[in-house]
Amino acid sequence: MVDYFNSRILLQPSDVPKEWVNILPDLPTPMTPLINPMDGKPAPFEMACAIFPKECVLQQVSEELNIPIPKKLREIYASTYRPSPLHRALGLEKELGIEGDKIKIFYKNESFSPTGSHKPNTALAQAYYASKEGVDTLITETGAGQWGSGLSYGCNLFGIKCIVYMVRASFLQKPGRKILMMSYNGEVYASPSRFTDAGKMFYDKNPEHPGSLGIAISEAVEHSLRSNTSRYVLGSVVNFVLLHQTIVGQETKIQLAKAGVEKPDVLIGCMGGGSNFGGFMIPFVRDKLYGKLPDVEIIGVEPRACPSVCKGEYRWDYGDTAKKAPILKMHTLGHTFIPSPIHAGGLRYHGMAPIISNLYQNKIIKATMHHQTEVIKAALQFARVEGILPAPETAHAIKETIDQALKAKENNEKKVIVFNFSGHGYFDLLAYKEFMDGNLIDYELPSIDIKNALSDPEMPIIDESQF
Repeated sequence: MVDYFNSRILLQPSDVPKEWVNILPDLPTPMTPLINPMDGKPAPFEMACAIFPKECVLQQVSEELNIPIPKKLREIYASTYRPSPLHRALGLEKELGIEGDKIKIFYKNESFSPTGSHKPNTALAQAYYASKEGVDTLITETGAGQWGSGLSYGCNLFGIKCIVYMVRASFLQKPGRKILMMSYNGEVYASPSRFTDAGKMFYDKNPEHPGSLGIAISEAVEHSLRSNTSRYVLGSVVNFVLLHQTIVGQETKIQLAKAGVEKPDVLIGCMGGGSNFGGFMIPFVRDKLYGKLPDVEIIGVEPRACPSVCKGEYRWDYGDTAKKAPILKMHTLGHTFIPSPIHAGGLRYHGMAPIISNLYQNKIIKATMHHQTEVIKAALQFARVEGILPAPETAHAIKETIDQALKAKENNEKKVIVFNFSGHGYFDLLAYKEFMDGNLIDYELPSIDIKNALSDPEMPIIDESQF
């Protein structure tokens, strides 16, 4: 008999962390700056503030070990959805034949938020800072729609207009996400669109272009620069977004201790741009770097259709397709890369967060990849025994969790495996229907496509001796 009554580890609203964990001072090698795409030099503070909210720019480069979370923001977190639950996956353990205490599986449930994913953690923060600065409009892109939903929710709370460019493939696959954004007064446009020069380049050639996050970013940045009272914000990749998400990992540490777990053995998260994975694992990375968790294995999971870390190169690249956004040093498949229309729209970005790229290069974390049919199969297995239908992005972490648990079982190992359940899949039902109907197919990114994208003569070359 599975003891479901003791499978959920809860915290009180007063336990919402008071600070975010800033990993920049602890990185094995120094973090590289954002580069101005116009001249190849570090982006001036004034230029960055013309794009992003000022406080976010300051957090992007801060060397403080911990950054205070504003009291007003903590109150909003606590009154709505934080702390989120940590679950012992007893149903999944029984399904895998690992009942008992030798192999334990836990998951941090970020689907508990109003929009069903981890994205409000940073959306609320960015909307809060924008409102304090007198910004009246925030403009962004979204892949699967989780970020667009989170930002629309945050902007509505603070009385700010929200405009979202949604990758066309997801715009068509996930109409529910569009409706949710509009419910929060968000304006949503399929990207590429005809509303920006960056979008028209692709739209005029092919009105049915599937789009990419790189194109949607170009459109959002271009649109944001039309007014002094609008700003561009984003839900992944940059340092301050991962910073805001560290609330997830901090709560997880407290909840594991409450469950009697001193040291987890394996931490797992899906990764597209890197926000949920980064926020989940960064507090543990600090412990690993300080020698408190020397043996913890930290694994990021990508789709085989868009494996920026597993198959890309660590180099300088534009953050967007039209080369309007800052240049970053990161693992990338090339800014001209157009991904296949897999259902895990949030994992279709051509690059990876510089923080995660840095940690991977220094062998602090690992990466792996899976096909979409096998992750959807794992997600259904999870749903049938745990009761929550995962987002296709989250399903990547679940697939790797199952693999790690079965490997430990085969090797007769004692392990505690923890993964971040980054969001539910109730707006992603088409993916599950296609799988059930036998129509879901896998995409394996050909090496020649990566080579061609990375050999583009317009890939940036940055002189690192200047900083």
